Amino acid sequence: VQLQASGGGLVQAGGSLRLSCAASRSIFSFSSMTWYREAPGKQRELVASIRADGSTNYADSVKGRFTISRDNANNTLYLQMNSLKPEDTAVYYCTGRAPPATYWGQGTLVTVSS
Repeated sequence: VQLQASGGGLVQAGGSLRLSCAASRSIFSFSSMTWYREAPGKQRELVASIRADGSTNYADSVKGRFTISRDNANNTLYLQMNSLKPEDTAVYYCTGRAPPATYWGQGTLVTVSS
């Protein structure tokens, strides 16, 4: 299984980006899909996740600004990021969980300038 993340880039504070994660197989097979991020010098943290039933959860730091969604027809996971802050700067990774395995994408860099 391959997950290909894209959509990162450089944006000014207050701007928006949409990350995509294209899966090489039907995302119906994943019980959940998650975006993580890893900032320089910091531990990797969960940003947002979405389960097969559509339920979602978010890190407190992104609630109200980020939205996770999945397009089952196109086997793609999204992360809409609005009102970006410099502290959102990180490499963002998508994952798909199909127990007992968890699959990781390669990461996409998001840089938010102040």
